[in-house]
Amino acid sequence: MTTQIQTMRTVAGIINSVQTLEGEGMLVRRPFPKSSFTDFDPFLLLDEFGPVDVELGKAKGAPDHPHRGFETVTYILEGRVEHKDSQGHAGKLSAGDVQWMTAGAGVVHSEMPDREFARTGGRVHGLQLWVNLPRRDKMMKPRYQEIPSAKIPTAQTNDGLVKVKVIAGEALGAKAVIETQTPIMYLHFTLQPDAIAVQPVPKEYNAFIYVLDGEGLFGAEKERAGDGQMVLFAQDGEEVAIANPSNAKSPLDVLLIAGVPLNEPVVRYGPFVMNTEAEIIQAIDDYRNGRMGSIDF
Repeated sequence: MTTQIQTMRTVAGIINSVQTLEGEGMLVRRPFPKSSFTDFDPFLLLDEFGPVDVELGKAKGAPDHPHRGFETVTYILEGRVEHKDSQGHAGKLSAGDVQWMTAGAGVVHSEMPDREFARTGGRVHGLQLWVNLPRRDKMMKPRYQEIPSAKIPTAQTNDGLVKVKVIAGEALGAKAVIETQTPIMYLHFTLQPDAIAVQPVPKEYNAFIYVLDGEGLFGAEKERAGDGQMVLFAQDGEEVAIANPSNAKSPLDVLLIAGVPLNEPVVRYGPFVMNTEAEIIQAIDDYRNGRMGSIDF
């Protein structure tokens, strides 16, 4: 038991989400960035949109907007989204699909409800994570990794009480198909009542959990956190513990996200994240003068 406590990470803090509007007026829950907590190296932002039932013709999205210097990870749980960009890429995301977009040197991007979904309405739920790029990769050529739900590796414990979807990294013997620019872990765990999951996380990683649904116990000291809260872990161990109490009335649904901190200067201005003020000024100039292109198809 002593060894387990020494290797199990403790909880460094619990962050509450705030509600804010994005894009065309889409309401999102955001644990960070906000005035009291701006980033968690190498992560820059986490937004949860929905779950919400959208009336026909009322679905909202994020029209044409630029990105430079980081990656966006879009994970759709319910609903359908279509996207286009200034590099000529286009595609659709449905429930369970993931898009890992490396903006690099810059793209103009559009994320809107699928036309048929926008017409009929329905339930919408998803998340977007922003991952910072190291200085060496900030001006790399943009690229996409779009993984349909059926191709995202999954695993479960022998008793079936813990299931995991492996978007990045490795868990329960399953390894992600997505390649990341720096070491990243992005795991979607579902725990039935009375289930415990212990996930190895290298000590040098910054790690947090975002609770999607339910209320669980986290870390060596079994801190309690629930829906919409972010649990920060100290770098004092090599395992993260997640438990759904035996008296829980529903499954516990969480994202475990972790990565190696870049330890580089971060200068951000809206959708541009660079290392210096001069690079931000250049990004603004490049965008305003059309050097990031436009969406014209």
